[in-house]
Amino acid sequence: MAFPFLSDEWIEEARRIRAEYEGRAPEAPVALRVNVVVTDVPWEPRRVEGYVDTTGGTVSLEVGRLDEADATITLEHATARAILVDGDRQVAMAAFLGGRIRVDGDLTKLLALQMNPAPLDPVVGEVFTRLRDITA
Repeated sequence: MAFPFLSDEWIEEARRIRAEYEGRAPEAPVALRVNVVVTDVPWEPRRVEGYVDTTGGTVSLEVGRLDEADATITLEHATARAILVDGDRQVAMAAFLGGRIRVDGDLTKLLALQMNPAPLDPVVGEVFTRLRDITA
């Protein structure tokens, strides 16, 4: 079954998938705490707030907001989908350079993550495939 990206149903299914892969994903290449604000969501309230926290060694994505984040990223729904569902690093860089991603805070940590030349781990690739499969 497929759900709209970042809908409540999609988030719940993504959490279930993440739980299946607990302990199997590689260690995060950079320790960072980032709030993410997704705008232009196609339903009310038109924005979703979440965060990424890699300080525990793995990538943790959750709904909400961190009090002490290294940075805050604001981007529109379609760009977030291309990055988080499709895993397209090139979209992230192009969107940033094109002004479709706004970053407040420590940009150097985000760039370190983006510039990591490591190939995509097979487990991470499998997770991205599963996320694509549940996304309408």
